[in-house]
Amino acid sequence: MNNYNVGIVGFGGYSGAELVRLLINHPHVAPVLLDHRQDSGYRAQPIGVRQPTQVPCSPDAVKTEHLALVFLATPAGVSMDLAPQMLDAGAKVIDLSGAFRLRDAGTYSRWYQEKHTASNLLADAVYGLPEFCRDGIAQARLISNPGCYPTAANLAIQPLIASGVIDRAAGIVCDAKSGVSGAGRKPSLKTSFCEVTENFSAYSVLDHRHVPEILMVSGIEEPELSFTAQLIPIHRGILETIYFRARNLSSAEALLEIYRARYENEPFVRLYPLGDMPDIRGVDRTNFCDLGVKFDPATGRAVVVSAIDNLVKGAAGQAVQNMNLALGFRETEGLL
Repeated sequence: MNNYNVGIVGFGGYSGAELVRLLINHPHVAPVLLDHRQDSGYRAQPIGVRQPTQVPCSPDAVKTEHLALVFLATPAGVSMDLAPQMLDAGAKVIDLSGAFRLRDAGTYSRWYQEKHTASNLLADAVYGLPEFCRDGIAQARLISNPGCYPTAANLAIQPLIASGVIDRAAGIVCDAKSGVSGAGRKPSLKTSFCEVTENFSAYSVLDHRHVPEILMVSGIEEPELSFTAQLIPIHRGILETIYFRARNLSSAEALLEIYRARYENEPFVRLYPLGDMPDIRGVDRTNFCDLGVKFDPATGRAVVVSAIDNLVKGAAGQAVQNMNLALGFRETEGLL
């Protein structure tokens, strides 16, 4: 199987550093660190530890380093600037920001509160949730890696919408909790140690920028979803508890069977037996999404719990999964 060089921009951030960790151990690629700013993130290393090649970030680097693909683990504005340059230089691009996840610039501007400066690429971008978009990812030049919250939410909600078991008129509540690394490495008062430790807070209530991704993939309307993101004092991990009223559903086993049928051949979705629920520790540093269900036939109340590592299945691991599809490797390569 062919080996490739792949570039990483933003390797000093949490998602970028996770990409480096995964790709150093990948059997078919060699990571090249593309330095796009002075504070890219030097970290001391023990003597004898071999580091990837590091070069200035430029379109020329795509050619001189023979990069088949470039990961952009950068803020959306930086991705909008760099993605066209990397594509024009001949590399495929996997963008980990929100720059290319939505289908039109107007929707982007509404939820991200900023103008989209590369809207000509939105039509070319393929949403990179492999469980639903696998065929498009394999052929794409520009892949938009999903957000962490929408990954956990859509893997839980979309099969239920497709099967018609949610009473959509009653609404869907998604109560989402994330570790602090989801906010990125840039310092802020809200994510400082003294603010986070021994604390628990909600943020971006009813206007979180990840909401339109959930609507887009699961096929629901904004009034049908109540999504609340909450910050918990741990480093990494997401746990989402999803509440809905069921219809045409006879038992918890029937609810679990919907997921079993949908994800039977998916390597990174795991189901918990009835009576058990996933937790954050179970997915730590893995590319798995774990799902558990509970259903009360007497009242029609149903609960689904979805857990991922926000830096792996919610970011870098899913990006590697997308890279494997884009470059023709086994989808699980370097992740299991």
